Order: sequence, then C-alpha cells, then structure tokens
Amino acid sequence: MTGAQYLQHQNVYAVIDLGSNSFHMLIAKSVAGSLQTIGRLKRKVRLAAGLDSDNVLNLAAMQRGWECLSLFAERLQDIPAENITIVATATLRLASNAHQFIEQAERILNHKINIISGETEAKTIYKGVAYTSAAIGKQLVIDIGGASTEVVIGDGFTPLHYKSLDMGCVTYLERYFPDGHLTHKNFDAAIKAAHQVISVITQEFKQAGWLSVSGASGTVQAIQEIMIAQRQDDLLTLDKLNAIKHQAVLYKNIHKLELPGLLEERRLVFASGLAILIALFEALEIDTMGLAGGALREGVLYSMIPELQNQNIRQRTLDSFIERYHVDQVQGLRVAELAKTFAMQLEGQWHLAAHDGEALLYAAAQLHEVGLLIEYKQYQKHTGYIVKNTDMPGYSQTQHKMLVQLVKQHRADIELKHLCNFGICDEFISRLLRVLRLAFILTMRRKNDVLPAISVFAEGEVLTIELPNKWLEQHPLMQTELEQEVQYQKKAGWELRIQTSISQ
Repeated sequence: MTGAQYLQHQNVYAVIDLGSNSFHMLIAKSVAGSLQTIGRLKRKVRLAAGLDSDNVLNLAAMQRGWECLSLFAERLQDIPAENITIVATATLRLASNAHQFIEQAERILNHKINIISGETEAKTIYKGVAYTSAAIGKQLVIDIGGASTEVVIGDGFTPLHYKSLDMGCVTYLERYFPDGHLTHKNFDAAIKAAHQVISVITQEFKQAGWLSVSGASGTVQAIQEIMIAQRQDDLLTLDKLNAIKHQAVLYKNIHKLELPGLLEERRLVFASGLAILIALFEALEIDTMGLAGGALREGVLYSMIPELQNQNIRQRTLDSFIERYHVDQVQGLRVAELAKTFAMQLEGQWHLAAHDGEALLYAAAQLHEVGLLIEYKQYQKHTGYIVKNTDMPGYSQTQHKMLVQLVKQHRADIELKHLCNFGICDEFISRLLRVLRLAFILTMRRKNDVLPAISVFAEGEVLTIELPNKWLEQHPLMQTELEQEVQYQKKAGWELRIQTSISQ
C-alpha cells in the first residue's frame, strides 16, 4: 500500500469473526464521530459440523473455511494492518488440530488470528451490545452461536457475570435433529440437554438479577422476524417461543420448514437455536427479550477505536447525523423542547413517557430536517429514507423503525398504513407523531420567544390545542397551518381541535 493509499484508508477498520456456524467480515469507517458500515461479508461455513467426537476438525470443514477466507483476503488488502482484528471462537477453541487450520488461514489472510477464550468472547459480546444500545441499569445479554452460547449480565459498559456455555445451534442440530425431523420428542431432548448445561449458571445469574434482556444472535433475529410477519410485536416471550415451536413441528422436517418471515439462510439451524432459547427462558425465568444492535464484531470494533467509546451513545448517533447532513441543530432543539412540553402536558392522558417516548420525540426533532441537504420538496421523505438506511447505535430495531415514521411523516399527508406495524405500540407511535407535527408547525418561524402560552390536552384520542384568541388573529398564517393540520389528522381518522382562551 502506498503512502497516499494508507492515508485514504487510515480511518477504515475490519473485523473478521471465525464463528462456528458462519464466518463474518465487518468493514467500517470512522466518520463524523460514529462508525459507518461500508462492507459486510458473511458465508455459512458450519465449521462446528466438522468436529468429531474426539474434537478433531475434518478436512472438508477446514477447506470450506479456507475458501471463505480467500474471498475475505481480497478486501483486506486496502486496509492498514493495525486496523484489522481477526478472532476465532468456540470450534477453534475446541478443535485439537486447530493449529492446522489456523496456520493455513493466516497465510491466506496475511494476518494473525486470535483464538479467544469463552470468557473473552462473552465479555466482548456484552461490550458490542453496550456500545450500540442505550440500556439503563443491569442487562442480561445472550448470544447463541454455532458451538457455544454466551450469557452475560452487565451494568453500563461493564460485564459483571459472564459464561460461555457448551451448546450451539450447529452442534445441537447434529445431536438432536440429525435426520432433519421436527418432532416434539426431538425438541424436548434438545431443551432438556440445554437445561443441564445452563444449570451451572442458573443460581448465580438469577441472584444477580437484571432490568432488561437482549438477544444478540441470529436465532433471536429470526424469531423476531417471524413474529413481525405474524403481526405481533417484536418482544420475545416464552409463550411466543413455544407457539413457534408448535408451528415448526407441523412442517415435520427442517427442509420443508417455511414459517412466514423465516429466511432461507436461517432455516437449517433454526430449530436447534429455538430449543436452546426456550431452555434459557425457562431456566433463567426470562419474561421478555429484545434484539440487540451489536455483538462480538461490534465489541471488537469499538475496542479498536477508543474515541468512539462515548458514554452517551444516543447523543453520539444524533451528533453524527447533524454533522454529516449539516442539520440546523438550534431548530431541532427548538422543536424538541416544544414537543417535550406537549408530551409532559399530555402525560396524564397519553403516557408518552412509556417506551422511551420522550427520547424518541427528542431524536425525531433533531433529525427531522436531515433530508433538506437533498432538496426542500418532500424533504421529509428523503429524511425517512436516510434514517431508515443508516445504523443507529443506541436505538433498538423497533425504536429505529419508529423514528423513521416520525421523521418521514412530521408534515403533509399522513400514511396511516405505516403506523400499523408496531403491534401494541401502534397507538403510541400515532400519539407521538401528532405531538411532533404540532411542535413542527408552531416552530416554523425558527425564532425563540414568539409563541404565547400554549396548552394541549386529550380526551381519549381527541386532541385539543388551546391558544390565546388574539394571538391567532394576529398570526393568520399560523392559523391557516393549524387548520390544515386539522384536515390532515381528520383524514387519518384522528380529531384535532383548536380552541382559544380568553387570556392574552
């Protein structure tokens, strides 16, 4: 690499994860105080399937891995060596002949491979979740891999209790679903075996306790996608997992498994991953679980870039948008403050503080003008597209989707059909949107100290805004905008009333 090429790529980083089911490569660029993913490669290698009873890795599995790494090697050529980290996990920890695979793999990649311990993997996974989420207080993090499952309790950015368990979706596929048959007997055997493995941590972890639970694996994402396809909210519960298990058994064989929302790439190891997850829910008495935004690769990546280890992850994400798209931050704060005022006034009726509502209003207000960098006409749609297709560390998958709708629909016509995909939060997102739209209209002059005292209150879904009578008379344009908003909301099936008060 020439000096000019080195400078061009000095802020580009690569992490390769040699997992037991898949090999992954994540390439990211440090831009405007955040990470921008510029490349992802993933190949199903199923390395763990090549382990025999003596933990000897067969040549066929190694060959699949080497072929995959030959593809990855091409992308690494343009990245500074010090910006590359390659880690190997459970299968290569277990394999008695791992050195045979590693030696050839290092020749292919021209880079050292680090086989990390189970504890290091667990702690790194937790950091990947912590750096990409905004969980407050203790959280339980679970990652079901191909040959191991990591379970961690942490607080903030610090992992407190961590364990790597000897069970994974590839190894359990081989042991409990070897013929591909989906039966209650096979599921029960896998769940029972997983319970035995989990028993070594049950007492310690239950005593430690947690406030929230995140799943960082493909199994959790696959289940969530199935639930969304079935018009459910995206929080996993034991009842939902058992319902999906019963649905899977009806297909009788893994190769015929076609649950709505299940991607082809997850089908083979879905049943085994589901069985392990059910056992974890039962053994640890988990109530609900959400999907984490990061895991091992993100933990390694953020550890490579100390300046991105910001305590306020959400603000770092918003600041990055503001810098990249030259957003008027003062106006964003102006809208945010008014929206917050309205939310507080409505708290007794609409409970907008639930589901992190105030934080979502603040973020939407900060981001609603991102699309102006493209053009003014229908800029809200440009904003929605940009936010939808940009990683947002600090926000869950559902919160990210909510933000897309808030910024995309903060003005003009309301597309109600896009507000009906949030399960139990459909009413909640609609209420947030109505508050944001009012705050946007009333701050259109982009000046402070021009608004009078304004009150909002609700009776059921009827929203009333109250302003001084003479103020509206003195601001006919604002009156027209509010009257137009009444029509927009009426078209969406909502009633908005404008009321005047005697006070001036």
